Amino acid sequence: MYATERHAEIAREVAARRRISVRETAERFGVTTETVRRDLDQLEREGVLRRVHGGAVPAGATTSFEPRFTERELVASGEKDAIALAALQLLPGAGGSIILDAGTTTRALAARLGAASRLTVATNAPATAAIVLENGSLQVQMIGGRLRAESQAAVGPQAVAALDALRVDVAFLGTNGLSLDYGLSTPDPDEAFAKAAMVRAGRRVVVLADSSKLGEESLNRFAELSAIDALVTDDGISHEDVAALEALDIDVVIA
Repeated sequence: MYATERHAEIAREVAARRRISVRETAERFGVTTETVRRDLDQLEREGVLRRVHGGAVPAGATTSFEPRFTERELVASGEKDAIALAALQLLPGAGGSIILDAGTTTRALAARLGAASRLTVATNAPATAAIVLENGSLQVQMIGGRLRAESQAAVGPQAVAALDALRVDVAFLGTNGLSLDYGLSTPDPDEAFAKAAMVRAGRRVVVLADSSKLGEESLNRFAELSAIDALVTDDGISHEDVAALEALDIDVVIA
C-alpha cells in the first residue's frame, strides 16, 4: 500500500474511532511503528489529526483528552517493561523510601520490586499498592483520597495533604506529556495537584516515560523540568532531546 493510501485509511479510522494507537495501526498495515509515527506527524501537519501519547485523536480534540487506564496499559507495553527494569538502578538502598504514582509505567516498576528489600513504598494507586504488598519485604503506605476512574489514582485535598507530609528518597512519576518549553503535564487538574505534591516530597525526582510522550503537552502543568533529576525512557528519544535534557542537568537513562 502506498503512503497516500495508508494516510487516507488512517484519517478515516481516526475519524470513526476517535482514537487510534501507533502499535495497532502498525500491525494493521504491516509496517513499523516508526513508519506510523511519521504518517501521523504528516497528517498532523495537514491538520487531519492531533498526536497524543501512543497514537492520535481527531484534530478538534484538545489537550484535556485523557484515555482510560486500561487503554494506556496496552500502549508501548514493551517499552514500559524495559523502562521499569532500567529504573531499578535508581532505587535507594535498604531502609529507603519511594513514591510510586498511579501511572502505567510506575505500575510496571512496582511489579519489578521483587529483588528490592526493606523499602517503604508510598502510592496513591490501590492496584499498585496491592502489587507491592505481595512482596513481604516491602512496607506500603497508602495515600487516600477521591479515586479517579481514568487513572485509578487517589487525588484531591486529602491526597495532597498526605503527600505534603511525606519526605521520601526517590519519587517515581509518570507523565502524560514532557515538553522542553512547558515541562511535565497531565490533563486533569486534581491529578496535577497530586503529582506536584509528589515532586515536592521527593529528595530525588525520577520521571518514567516512554519516548512517545516527549514533545507532548497536556492541559495542566505539574512541574517544570528543573524540578526533576532523571528521566528513564526508551531508545526512541532523539539525540537532540537527550542533549537538551542533559543541558538542564537531568540524567537521561535509556532502557
